[in-house]
Amino acid sequence: MTATDPEIHAAQRARSEVSGGRPRVADVVGAYVGLMKPRIIELLLLTTVPVMFLAAQGVPPLWPVIATLVGGTLSAGSANALNCVFDADIDQRMRRTRRRPLPRHAVTTRAALWFGLTLAVVSTLWLGLLVNWLSAGLALAANVFYVVGYTMLLKRRTTQNIVWGGAAGCFPALIGWTAVTGELAWAPVVLFAVVFFWTPPHFWALAIRYREDYAAADVPMLPAVAPASVVARKILSYSYVMVATSLLLWPVVPTGWFYPTAAAVLGAAFLVEAHLLHARAQRSSELAELKPMRLFHWSNAYLAFLFVAAAVDPFLR
Repeated sequence: MTATDPEIHAAQRARSEVSGGRPRVADVVGAYVGLMKPRIIELLLLTTVPVMFLAAQGVPPLWPVIATLVGGTLSAGSANALNCVFDADIDQRMRRTRRRPLPRHAVTTRAALWFGLTLAVVSTLWLGLLVNWLSAGLALAANVFYVVGYTMLLKRRTTQNIVWGGAAGCFPALIGWTAVTGELAWAPVVLFAVVFFWTPPHFWALAIRYREDYAAADVPMLPAVAPASVVARKILSYSYVMVATSLLLWPVVPTGWFYPTAAAVLGAAFLVEAHLLHARAQRSSELAELKPMRLFHWSNAYLAFLFVAAAVDPFLR
């Protein structure tokens, strides 16, 4: 059961009385920043900027980069804040998320809802007026898909939640490209697909680590409802498709020698780690033996290095 707004107000008043006054400004600001989930935004922006370099075939103009980063941060922050609102009951039951602003009563539900909606409006207008309306529309579509498609419809109903819901995190590749060119092309679609196939191995590795949390919250994340061997096999399958998709960018752009070389090396390293997880899962289902966070951390590095390789490639032709 989640706390109501009056209960949250009471908790805030109690903390205020203990501290001898109103909550500190830094605490309030920190709570709202926490609603935006800045660590997730960092990864989204990391797949936006390199695509802008690829689209420009060199250094893109500074202002579109800055405007896109600001608008993208506000848009992603909106989606994350609204996710916190609708997932407050889940976050309260999971160890990994119970320190978020709503479970610890740092912000009221109503305030978080208005904050998320305001960010959605501001980010759409910002991108539309200062970048272009195609990029603004794509950012808004990603926001709606994440909040409605993933959070409200898929997350609590199917083990395919992160497979299809994760598509929302693929939109930065499209947004970065359109911010520079004003139109879509096959190159950002390929990168969209790379992130799409990357998301299940990335998130399922994390979910293996927190599978008891998801089970306690009644969220049918695949690692919480399927044997580790099944999850590891699916991770391996998606990893192969991801690596194959990453190599498609070579003929589509076309790139020089640097990107396909980097994609092949990074992909081989990813597949080695996925095979090791699969081998460990065949031997044991014990969390200590699976070591899923090795793949999770490497998946972050893989995506970052791959997109940086795409950005650097035009300079080495």
